[in-house]
Amino acid sequence: QVQLAESGGGLVQAGDSLTLSCVASARTFSPYAVAWFRQAPGKEREVVSAIKWNAGDTYYVDSVKRRFTMSKSNSKNTAFLQMNSLKPEDTAVYVCATGTMVARNSSSYEFWGQGTQVTVSS
Repeated sequence: QVQLAESGGGLVQAGDSLTLSCVASARTFSPYAVAWFRQAPGKEREVVSAIKWNAGDTYYVDSVKRRFTMSKSNSKNTAFLQMNSLKPEDTAVYVCATGTMVARNSSSYEFWGQGTQVTVSS
């Protein structure tokens, strides 16, 4: 069983930056993909970014392109989400997940963390 733990959220002003981390507890951790999702109150959960764990290819939802960067440390079983130029609409609980493929739909992801809150004030 893989356990994922997110950290790095907080309360920031618009235009600020945050880096989120997702650490997997598994001794052996080699998913096909790791993704960041976010969910705001009253809104559907959406994928923000995903990365192929071996190849390193990254994917981003249009709304965060050129602002967010996903990266990883395979040796540390950690995925990162560098968030720059944050906007109030980025406010959400950010959750990382592992998947069997890179997909926009959450059904392709099997293990989930508990999430970390990101709040961006105007």
